[in-house]
Amino acid sequence: MSGRWAAGACARTASAAILGEILSAGDIALLSGLCLRTDRLELRLPDKDELGELAQVAMQGVHAPDRMPFLVPWTERVGLPPFCEEFVDYHLEQRHRWSVTDWHLELGVWTASALIGTQAINAESFAIARTVRTGSWLGQRFHGRGYGTEMRAAILDLSFDGLAAREARTGAFRDNPASAAVSLKLGYREIGERVVSVRAQPVHERIFALSREQWARHQHARADIHGLSECMALFGLRGDACIPRA
Repeated sequence: MSGRWAAGACARTASAAILGEILSAGDIALLSGLCLRTDRLELRLPDKDELGELAQVAMQGVHAPDRMPFLVPWTERVGLPPFCEEFVDYHLEQRHRWSVTDWHLELGVWTASALIGTQAINAESFAIARTVRTGSWLGQRFHGRGYGTEMRAAILDLSFDGLAAREARTGAFRDNPASAAVSLKLGYREIGERVVSVRAQPVHERIFALSREQWARHQHARADIHGLSECMALFGLRGDACIPRA
């Protein structure tokens, strides 16, 4: 599609002076201008009120009650009196703890009419390793509509085209084939498995990886990326200009 923009070709390592520093609230506020748009979705940082709305989406259900698809079983607290406050505090704390060498970006996901979940990306020493990890959740009533694939594709566009990542990784528990199917559909390869502890029980997690070269060959409508150049340094990178994608 013409008119698609990205900043990947102009990303390079920032000066050593900023690496490892905890940034100010004013610096972190620049992330509020970052926005990804696809044919059906918009991904951006929720404000405090929108985080409250997002907690309500979670309270209406994220997965079947007999399943736990998350390494940290946060959905067990859904319905408890402090859940909404804890949920909002968690998201705000992720922003307060942001460092260019250890960052976690959790974007809200909107359709034209509803807030439906989150799509996250995180990395350690990204300017050197150029590897990201992704995670997400959708309100259960929004499952089965292709939103999970579309929002993952958008965050991969940010990762590879915007931030010039070399590799993206993700995981899916063996009993969560839907998540694994999204990864395989987007071109990931399965590279192994590990055993993790979830609720003090051993759980097998499949590990998937996707390279920059593999993503470049994947055919899909690219996401529009807005506001990245202003916050590039927060990721340990710098960008001088955005270039159009043909």
